[in-house]
Amino acid sequence: MSDDTKSPHEETHGLNRRGFLGASALTGAAALVGASALGSAVVGREARAAGKGERSKAEVAPGELDEYYGFWSGGHSGEVRVLGVPSMRELMRIPVFNVDSATGWGLTNESKRVLGDSARFLNGDCHHPHISMTDGKYDGKYLFINDKANSRVARIRLDVMKCDRIVTIPNVQAIHGLRLQKVPHTRYVFCNAEFIIPHPNDGSTFDLSGDNAFTLYNAIDAETMEVAWQVIVDGNLDNTDMDYSGRFAASTCYNSEKAVDLGGMMRNERDWVVVFDIPRIEAEIKAKRFVTLGDSKVPVVDGRRKDGKDGKDSPVTRYIPVPKNPHGLNTSPDGKYFIANGKLSPTCTMIAIERLGDLFAGKLADPRDVVVGEPELGLGPLHTTFDGRGNAYTTLFIDSQLVKWNLADAVRAYKGEKVDYIRQKLDVQYQPGHNHATLCETSEADGKWIVVLSKFSKDRFLPTGPLHPENDQLIDISGEEMKLVHDGPTFAEPHDCILARRDQIKTRKIWDRKDPFFAETVKRAEKDGIDLMKDNKVIREGNKVRVYMVSMAPSFGLTEFKVKQGDEVTVTITNLDEIEDVTHGFVMVNHGVCMEISPQQTSSITFVADKPGVHWYYCSWFCHALHMEMCGRMLVEKA
Repeated sequence: MSDDTKSPHEETHGLNRRGFLGASALTGAAALVGASALGSAVVGREARAAGKGERSKAEVAPGELDEYYGFWSGGHSGEVRVLGVPSMRELMRIPVFNVDSATGWGLTNESKRVLGDSARFLNGDCHHPHISMTDGKYDGKYLFINDKANSRVARIRLDVMKCDRIVTIPNVQAIHGLRLQKVPHTRYVFCNAEFIIPHPNDGSTFDLSGDNAFTLYNAIDAETMEVAWQVIVDGNLDNTDMDYSGRFAASTCYNSEKAVDLGGMMRNERDWVVVFDIPRIEAEIKAKRFVTLGDSKVPVVDGRRKDGKDGKDSPVTRYIPVPKNPHGLNTSPDGKYFIANGKLSPTCTMIAIERLGDLFAGKLADPRDVVVGEPELGLGPLHTTFDGRGNAYTTLFIDSQLVKWNLADAVRAYKGEKVDYIRQKLDVQYQPGHNHATLCETSEADGKWIVVLSKFSKDRFLPTGPLHPENDQLIDISGEEMKLVHDGPTFAEPHDCILARRDQIKTRKIWDRKDPFFAETVKRAEKDGIDLMKDNKVIREGNKVRVYMVSMAPSFGLTEFKVKQGDEVTVTITNLDEIEDVTHGFVMVNHGVCMEISPQQTSSITFVADKPGVHWYYCSWFCHALHMEMCGRMLVEKA
């Protein structure tokens, strides 16, 4: 590009684009890590795109299937996206905390039942998707996802890829980090509430500095989707993970200062990782040593460093000092370490899980005695993943790099040995947050691929105006050298992702007629004397009209029905097709009505017929050559 054709932001004050990004990030973080940290940054290897032959490993030919399912959080779009890996082809979008006109999520009666009281919220902010486990391996039953915006956690059934339960967490604001119990199975879903609020938060006080202002660590029963217990903590909870014994969970915490401004939250040189002893928490609850907060009946255990009575540490938690404002928290697949990522320190802190029992038993003089490594990796370490071969991979937000380092060598270096634990640094584009290697959150980490989720794309894709896509990059880690093989634009900030082998996810081809997802609708039909598999009838009850019909491509069971202006109309449709992929839709024109009816599914939607006249309805999914002719009319008489 010649000088006279360069975009205005091509060069900024003599810096190249990467230099500008790094400089701006440092400025935004104020005194991010200090001069010593800047001087110690390791010079990285330039990004190397894989050659044509190497890229072919990531190519999935037409008619072939991907090796892995990838589940991406949809960020503030409120959905979960399903991708095939390594092709990075988007397969499906699962609406969760958003309204989706294609499927009718947030519009249908079935989805509103799942949303419950929170159906009034039209937004969500998904961050961390995680798949249920048995014996430290993905079992493919459920995927769980948080909503930071409205303090909720949702469960998605992976057999149908539909959300089936949503719970709002009481007593907290902003559910951020989320992880699952790994062994013997996912009994608990652990989730972090980030922001400190007063208790009660009823406007009687706005003081966030007192003893009655705190946040909570939360455990949800994975099957009932009810909150099992909560633990009061010091600091703002960030990210969490669990070990492979079923005993310990750990979370990074920032804002040990209990400040309410940016500068105050960065004042202390150290914050902490808080470790939770799950059996001890359960014992406290069994012994009735807990309180409840507000209207909630959820047991709440005090897990603050000092319980305010006798000055002793809480029996259920231990606080391990780590460099300031840690972020990611990741368990190595060998079960040996919790890795706390430094964010405002160039280091990661390696916590030996085998020493945590001694820490709780009071056998260690200093909580830092559980730290066995603190490798210096670069600027802005956020999240770490693993290849199952003894190597870790950490995103460096400020450096815009992925660094590969060796766990054993980092431990040796911490003991004083002169050993280089860094294996490679690879440039990514730009400002990476989460990264995720294949099967890395299980004991089966296989070291084939890493996806790096970068927050900025800048020059990597065609320009889309002021709002840019993010950039998810696929990196081959099967050899000794990391190789970039794919750039993938994504929208509305996918925050994290998780990768499972395709054989671990077992999906249905058509719906089971006894499925609980639409069981309440079936009960309503039975009460009305309707056989959903054959009846096409209209039930009138005052100004409430219930329209039942079947559908089979290319026709609806009713091509016409009549109501009165102002009637509340509920249309219930059962798709009789038993052929995979023959999905029907139902749209009532000019009424804000749309829903999906997949094979053998029953779906219903309720609306007000407020306009007299003829109103056409049609099938919105292209299910047949005569798709356009699959339609009917609602006749609305004047009131």
